[in-house]
Amino acid sequence: MADSQRYRRNLFYFLFAVSGFSGLIYESIWSHYLKLFLGHAAYAQTLVLTIFMGGMAIGSWLASRYSVRWKNLLLAYALTEGAIGVCGLVFHKVFVSATDLAYTVVIPALGSPWSVNLFKWSLAGAFILPQSILLGATFPLMTAGLVRRFPAESGASIATLYFTNSFGAAIGVLASGFVLIELVGLPGTILTAGLINILLALLVWLLARHTTEKAAPTVSRSLSADAIGSWRLLLAASLFTGAASFMYEIGWIRMLSLVLGSSTHAFELMLGAFIFGLAFGGLWIRRRIDRLKQPVRFLGLVQIIMGLLALATLVAYNASFELMREIMNSLAPTAGGYRLFNVASHTIALVIMLPATFCAGMTLPLITNVLLRTHHGEKSIGAVYAANTAGAIAGIFFAVHFGLPNIGVKGLITMGAALDMALGIVLLRAALVGSRSWVVPGTAVLASAAVVITLLGVELDRYKMASGVYRLGRLFRPGEVELLYHKDGKTATVDLVKHQDGNASIRTNGKPDAMINLSADGPPAPDETTMIMLAVTPLMLHPQARTVANIGLGSGLTAHVLLSAPGLERVDTIEIEPAMVEAAHGFGSHVDRTFRDPRSHIYIDDAKSFFAARGNRYDIIVSEPSNPWVSGVAGLFSDEFYQRVRTHLNPGGLFVQWLQLYEINTGLVASVMKAIGANFTDYALYAADDGDLLIVARWDGRLSPPDPAVLAQPRLSQELRRIGIFTPQDLALRRIGDRALFEPLFASFPVPVNSDFFPVLDLNAERTRFMHSRAVELVWLGIAPLPVLEMLGNTVPAACVTCVTPSSGFARTQSVQRAAAVRKFYKSGVLPPQGHSEFDANLVRNLVVTQGLAQNCRDVSAPALWLDSVYYIASTTLPQLRPDDAQMLWQHWLSSDCYRRLSPAQADSLALFRAVGQRDAAGMAAVAEKLLATVTGVSGEQGSYMLGAGMLGYLAQDRPQDARRLWATFAPQILSNNTPSFMLRFLRAQAFSELATRKSSSTFSPRLSPRFQKNLPG
Repeated sequence: MADSQRYRRNLFYFLFAVSGFSGLIYESIWSHYLKLFLGHAAYAQTLVLTIFMGGMAIGSWLASRYSVRWKNLLLAYALTEGAIGVCGLVFHKVFVSATDLAYTVVIPALGSPWSVNLFKWSLAGAFILPQSILLGATFPLMTAGLVRRFPAESGASIATLYFTNSFGAAIGVLASGFVLIELVGLPGTILTAGLINILLALLVWLLARHTTEKAAPTVSRSLSADAIGSWRLLLAASLFTGAASFMYEIGWIRMLSLVLGSSTHAFELMLGAFIFGLAFGGLWIRRRIDRLKQPVRFLGLVQIIMGLLALATLVAYNASFELMREIMNSLAPTAGGYRLFNVASHTIALVIMLPATFCAGMTLPLITNVLLRTHHGEKSIGAVYAANTAGAIAGIFFAVHFGLPNIGVKGLITMGAALDMALGIVLLRAALVGSRSWVVPGTAVLASAAVVITLLGVELDRYKMASGVYRLGRLFRPGEVELLYHKDGKTATVDLVKHQDGNASIRTNGKPDAMINLSADGPPAPDETTMIMLAVTPLMLHPQARTVANIGLGSGLTAHVLLSAPGLERVDTIEIEPAMVEAAHGFGSHVDRTFRDPRSHIYIDDAKSFFAARGNRYDIIVSEPSNPWVSGVAGLFSDEFYQRVRTHLNPGGLFVQWLQLYEINTGLVASVMKAIGANFTDYALYAADDGDLLIVARWDGRLSPPDPAVLAQPRLSQELRRIGIFTPQDLALRRIGDRALFEPLFASFPVPVNSDFFPVLDLNAERTRFMHSRAVELVWLGIAPLPVLEMLGNTVPAACVTCVTPSSGFARTQSVQRAAAVRKFYKSGVLPPQGHSEFDANLVRNLVVTQGLAQNCRDVSAPALWLDSVYYIASTTLPQLRPDDAQMLWQHWLSSDCYRRLSPAQADSLALFRAVGQRDAAGMAAVAEKLLATVTGVSGEQGSYMLGAGMLGYLAQDRPQDARRLWATFAPQILSNNTPSFMLRFLRAQAFSELATRKSSSTFSPRLSPRFQKNLPG
């Protein structure tokens, strides 16, 4: 072959790799779009795979039927790429308009759930089918076009095109998920793919328009019976191996979700590994395919080896958990560690998938080349591709709707392997017809033995599968926990695990979603506080509520507690995974009202579809999804979701959102709060504990004050007592603040609103999960060294500190108790016994200093030492005490010998503490500014305290301009190159906010599209 011809052919190979790159961008992005419409990532991925493969089958079949008549197939390929690109350019606008119309007009008119589901899946298919058909035509058109131009090495051309297209596809899915979406969002990513296709079309057009192809080889119309039999056999082989391959893919993705996690990035890594295997199988066979003397025999051997390797993945699977444990325990929770985690995850996926998919990558080139060599013509290219993709569709539907729910991942992989090996035996028999070789019966015995040994001898360790090793690097073992329930559901693998301390956790893909202590007299599990507060908080703010919708069943405890309220008439719970409902029954009497109370109704559905189909409106809607890093969950924290869900609230209705503060950072929380702020007129933040935030929002006015009468309802008060809430003060302490207080803070974070189409939360939450990030600063503002929440948020300190019940999971209750203990110490002069819960070593040491130096402070360094101890005690105690309760501290400190020996500047420091204790805003501002101006070299904690006290004093007087001046003058000196504390960042946001005062939020009007405006109640 001349160098120019070789160069031209290699250029086409490269362009086809780019085509694969853009093609898998579409598949990846379509999954993102359709999970917004279908409600779950697993459903979206299944539908995209099905329609994608189905459309490809149609496109391949059409190309095989008509391409023989076309003179220049590469020009036809260019036109096809151009049409794909045009579809990509308009996809986003079509999707938004159509789904908007579906939710507001079509779905409400359909009524029955089955008709809604049929419509949704049909519309979702219509979104991607046209492009899928066009994409399906590209492979046979490009392949046949090159075979016509370079017929001498047709097998190598087919294999190379399969490799380049698959390799480009694998790169495309990773580039889409890890780079493009973050840079330009979903609309920009699909627009990028469209532009790539249009550019490809132009380049191929330029390369092909002045060249001619050889005429398509004629195919005899009178084929022999053997030729017809070979045609049917090989097309059947293409179909059945396609079915087996996608049974593997569905099974492996579910298996590896329990090892790598079920995040969006994890799925993309797994999909990339699957396609890489196909690509390198095609690469390996390209140099050998034209030299094979018995290609059908070789194909049969490949099928049998592929089946055996697929069975081997079940043997290797248990070891992958051990490997992930070692990886998690060796990687640092840093940005670099996260990159290595993704590399390691991709490597594990390759180890599991690549051997079998390597074999799968040889099958289509082999089958196609055999048919070309046996004079079936170029129509065989499209026919083989169509049969393979049709088999893939059958494999996907079988795996999702029958295989996983009924025979589990082990049964599914084994069935796929048995199918491949049976196919291999049939091919060997056809290749060795007339021979008395022992190969066929021997191979049949080997394959049968492998299947039987796998079914009887290989056990997937369900304890490891339930561990969620990808989170903390830990593995469950029998004896350590008891596995009460395990099922591979359609959307996730669900487990119910009982721990030795009596706590039982319900888990999806290894990730615990809810935990309850099953012991009758055991302490509550950490999640119980959150789930009970999710129910009680909105009832306290809207005691007249009669109807509730609860998104996400979890353990069932939230619905159970809601049903404790006698005034509620109906509680509708929407859960997308049936196995969650089955598993939740295992919590027994703790959740029995959820399953037995006639007011309780459980629906298996997606929340968006449920609301749109039924058109019901509620007094309260509670959303308790899993963590945002789980694929698909971030859509329940988006601008578009909040815009839709509030149309299903009655006038005065409340929306309640659970947002985990662990495995997330404050910037991502701000992106969620910006979305809530864009759609609700008011909201309040409550802390269930230090790690869980409850957001209560109202769309049509200001939130009402809480009604503590909820504590008088017997069944509700019983639930509250279980989590240590006995008094109205216990509930009041959990209120952090409202929209007016926190909106300036959230606005100060340079992060966009979390949106379905610019999914900042979905893209970044997996990273914050790995890095063990926490956004607890929001809750810990309640224990800041200054009474920020009280002076700016109109909250009050404990009316009586002895009325606060300490909670081990909520630091603010402990801080209040400690303040009470300090006051008691100064009153009695007696320290509590060693190890007393309210006193840590630092506090005891500083109390001893202030007590010991009270009467004798003559040493030259004693006054400064005494003042340092006073600062420590004041900063940790004063924000939790009322001004009159703090008098005991002042009487003690002012009577100290050390006070009389302080310098004027040191005396001013004590005056600042006193102003803080008295909530004297003017005094705080004046004294702090004086100290900042006169004390040289002030920095560190005490400098930050002075700056914060001054800014807080000015802000409390509605003088933000003076707070800004204070920051501009002294912050550079105090902070130098250090990051300001969260309290200072909060105060700075207040000072520099465009909201000049905290009263301005009352005029806020949420943004709403005209179509949704007409659907609002009232």
